[in-house]
Amino acid sequence: MRAAIVGCGSIAHVHAESISRLSDITLTAFADIIGERAQDFRNRYGGNGYSSLEEMLAKEKPDVLHICTPHYLHVPMMLYALKHGIHVFSEKPPVISKDQLNELLSLHTEKYMGFCFQNRYNPSIRLVKKLLESKAAGNVIGARGIVTWERDASYYNESGWRGKQDTEGGGALINQAIHTMDLLVYLLGTPLSVDAGMHNHHLKGVIEVEDTLEAYIRFPDASAVFYATTAYCENVPPLIELSCEDRTIRIEDHAVTYYYRDGHIETPKLSSAEALGKSYWGSGHVSCIADFYKSLCENSRFSLDLPGTLDTIRLMLASYESARTQKEIFLLDN
Repeated sequence: MRAAIVGCGSIAHVHAESISRLSDITLTAFADIIGERAQDFRNRYGGNGYSSLEEMLAKEKPDVLHICTPHYLHVPMMLYALKHGIHVFSEKPPVISKDQLNELLSLHTEKYMGFCFQNRYNPSIRLVKKLLESKAAGNVIGARGIVTWERDASYYNESGWRGKQDTEGGGALINQAIHTMDLLVYLLGTPLSVDAGMHNHHLKGVIEVEDTLEAYIRFPDASAVFYATTAYCENVPPLIELSCEDRTIRIEDHAVTYYYRDGHIETPKLSSAEALGKSYWGSGHVSCIADFYKSLCENSRFSLDLPGTLDTIRLMLASYESARTQKEIFLLDN
């Protein structure tokens, strides 16, 4: 099977490294509007380099296109590839607006569409997911998700698209904390409503989007508090905590800790997984991408397709709508 990548920034290296570890998958081409970047990837991984997506797809005719471009290009490039008979695997976010979501929902295609929510594959998350499904910890009473990272002015100034509403689609939530929001959905189920607020505390006059977003999210059997900011002084592992009847479960990076009601504390041993790229991106990229290709080869459903990520997409969009309107948004009505 032949794979190509469009967008040759830092996250593209993670995709390329992941693909290179898979048997029977060949990286054939790279495209970036800065031609030197594509050539750098060509020199490192083999294949050909292009400065145009259209030219690359026409000449290479890959089976799969990996989309690692700025946010606003994800959907247009997905649609272009799918309409040309090419499967797509896209970086987050899947969309930046309701209009883009509706475009994807109205598309009829037999080709695969997958999204990189790789943290679902972290060993810590897999362990807790199984525990919750077994009911061994009892019912979930409530949860919290916290992301405190650092992004300064230079992060935005070195980019022509970050920090702008039309091209990034938002700030701390859509770019950094969407993975933590996705994990709350993965562990707690379909969200019912969200009441959110957002601010720009430390980059006024630098960015148009939020550096901080907080939300109260109602799920069918529990509620969650969510806090994400890029105004902290460093990048620390996100925290997810689930208060259950039997114990409190805390997930930080690759560690899981159980705090039992009788005061006993337990830290289960987990197999270590290599993190490609920044450690706080998680360690699930290889597994997630491998699973996508496994689904293609077996003609089976990939769990992180559009239906499989729709709850997260709708919650993200509803969080922004709630923050803008200062109203609680009910997702079933939205």
